[in-house]
Amino acid sequence: MFVFQWLNEQLLKMEWLSTLIKVLVEKVFGLNTQERLGGSIHFFIYDVIKIFILLTLLIFAISYIQSFFPPERTRKILGRYNGISANILGALLGTVTPFCSCSSIPLFIGFTSAGLPIGVTFSFLISSPLVDLASVIMLASIFNWKIAIAYVIVGVILAVIGGTVISKLKLEKYVEPFVFNNKVLDVSQEELTMRDRIDFSKDQVLNIIKKVWLYVFIGVGIGAAIHNWIPESIISAVLGQDKWYSVILATIFGVPMYADIFGTLPVARELVLKGVGIGTALSLMMAVTALSLPSMTMLNKVVKVKLLAIFAGVVTIGIIIIGYIFNAFSHLLY
Repeated sequence: MFVFQWLNEQLLKMEWLSTLIKVLVEKVFGLNTQERLGGSIHFFIYDVIKIFILLTLLIFAISYIQSFFPPERTRKILGRYNGISANILGALLGTVTPFCSCSSIPLFIGFTSAGLPIGVTFSFLISSPLVDLASVIMLASIFNWKIAIAYVIVGVILAVIGGTVISKLKLEKYVEPFVFNNKVLDVSQEELTMRDRIDFSKDQVLNIIKKVWLYVFIGVGIGAAIHNWIPESIISAVLGQDKWYSVILATIFGVPMYADIFGTLPVARELVLKGVGIGTALSLMMAVTALSLPSMTMLNKVVKVKLLAIFAGVVTIGIIIIGYIFNAFSHLLY
């Protein structure tokens, strides 16, 4: 137990890095980390470095594994299953793809073009930005393993239910015709050497870092501001645990925003520390990553308005329900 706790604190939460940055801020910058300015600078530098270290290591590892599963091979695996079992596999597949919602849409097109039912591809589309393995590790490093595991379970359930609903409604006619006719380029896995896989993984790290670095900086900056500058009384007055509407408000507020889950995690943590319910904070995070306006705009290019509205409605209702469930049972998660 002691070894696990030490590993969790030093490898995931990187307490050593926090101590190092504290020395840097106090000795080099001459600032007191117990005061607002020093505390904000310590918070920002520590969180940014920690997130990028974890992102680099996790995305590299996940991408290396992913190199063994191109679209055609994935289609063959998923094609063996029908009904809810296929939706479950589609949702689980989304957990091993470290992509934001916008990056997931080309894969959604690829899987649909490869002949997978749209219910299965929507299960993937829901789970991919919400529940990738990298974000789970990040959740554990910021909160704890109970919250991380619970988040994975409810995220996969939401993806399965969402895909199943869309499948049962027979909405294929609301997918743009070009999606079904799109050519899928596949690479024979026998042609990939270990060097190829390492290069692929490095490229994935660089591509994803390029896409999310700004959102990480913004998210950590907002988190630092909440932590050191915004009084707890103001946040509690709007999103406090005693406010029945807090989950709905957080979900609605998150939709117009666009950020990767890695950028929203520091914000969610600071909201919780200021008295916001864990379910409310997670609802905001899920809405930002799964229902952002840019991703909805991109999705509208490949599906028609009715299917887009059903998708958004199912996910929104699911996020709100998840938020209330987390708030109701938060005492079991700490």
